[in-house]
Amino acid sequence: MTFDFGSDEEKAQQARHRLDGWKQAFRLDKKLLYKFERATPEGDGAGATETPPATKEAAKAEKPVKGGKAGKGGSTMAKAPKEQEEKPETVAVTGPVKLLLRLAFSGHEKMTEERWLKRIPTEEPFKGAEPETVKSGEAGFAEIEGKFEGLEG
Repeated sequence: MTFDFGSDEEKAQQARHRLDGWKQAFRLDKKLLYKFERATPEGDGAGATETPPATKEAAKAEKPVKGGKAGKGGSTMAKAPKEQEEKPETVAVTGPVKLLLRLAFSGHEKMTEERWLKRIPTEEPFKGAEPETVKSGEAGFAEIEGKFEGLEG
């Protein structure tokens, strides 16, 4: 399935949170896989890979603040707001966002797969995202599968 969120990064993040919740609640770790395809205005693809590491670095910077001493915590706290200021700037420069979603149910789970195929496009963050479903064996499946495999998780 593909969903085109346009330039609405907030809806894309809501969709990611929704999918993560489903994966955890219904134990769909290997059966519900997704990746985001982000086109940058420069076209070099660097912006799409910079956003997740920036988030991880911000999380790492916050950890020493919690475990650090009082004297060191003050200097680390002063640096944390600067990193948080930089993060929204990288998010604001994003271009169109597409979500590529792969349902990998086995043959005996056909009914479950059909339920998810019907449910996902009707849920809130996915409603206005122009859903497109391509099943294996249909025209265009190989192209979308290649895109999915080429993206970083």
